[in-house]
Amino acid sequence: MTDGAFLGLITGLGLLAIWWSMWEQEETAPRRGRIARWMDDLRDDLIKVGLDTVPPAAVPALSAGLGLVVAAVLWAVSSAVVPSFAIGLVTTALPVLVLRSAAKRRTTAMREVWPEAVDHINSAIRAGLSLPEALVQLSRKGPEELRPAFTEFALDYQASGDFAACLDRLKIRLADPVGDRIVEALRITRDVGGTDLGALLRTLSAFLREDSRTRAELEARQSWTVNAARLALAAPWIVLALMSTRPEAAQAYDSAAGILMIIVGGALSLVAYRVMLLIAQLPQDERVLR
Repeated sequence: MTDGAFLGLITGLGLLAIWWSMWEQEETAPRRGRIARWMDDLRDDLIKVGLDTVPPAAVPALSAGLGLVVAAVLWAVSSAVVPSFAIGLVTTALPVLVLRSAAKRRTTAMREVWPEAVDHINSAIRAGLSLPEALVQLSRKGPEELRPAFTEFALDYQASGDFAACLDRLKIRLADPVGDRIVEALRITRDVGGTDLGALLRTLSAFLREDSRTRAELEARQSWTVNAARLALAAPWIVLALMSTRPEAAQAYDSAAGILMIIVGGALSLVAYRVMLLIAQLPQDERVLR
């Protein structure tokens, strides 16, 4: 009886395997982890600020090094471990915040010049140039902010002649969500063909101008809220850093009660900051066409 059951089990598993192999399995791409996405965002920010040769891992390394240096200096001055460690921990966020702020300013500046770039492409196509030639002429006649990226595109296209691969590398150099959409629209137009490219570019230019104008008005109105949130977050830590330069004041925080006060204060400051940013948050463009 046991041998028959074992034989039936093996036969059933074999038939199940044969039946399962007849169906095509859909391959699903593995989901990228949060750390991998964060590193991709750091890489895009470095490209935006012109530090494309710096590896993304250098940013967290710089943050950790800065935090250790600040903590060591404050500890040497005050001999208080808890305030020195707290200020050092807060300081580790400065390189990332500075990088994000510079990248955001670059994105805002790029948003202003993309409509002009689209108008240049449209004018070049109406003058009889091909789509690759229209992109190449942006390296000479386009907005100053975009000329370096399109100069590299021109060199790539002259060397390889592969328009699709050059567009992929152009997206990497731009690291901009608006640039991604424009590049993909031009790629589809190139692959599919058609006579409505001029209408597409005019519509795209008008949309980009309207979006830029609306965002500029909203950001101008919300800037005071964001600046107030940043000042409210930084003020307690600036006061703590100044107090840590006086050993007698820093020693007051070098205790269990001091640790509790710093942790509670840091948590409340962070929660308040996130709430204020959430209230004043605008929809942000994300790079979904990397």
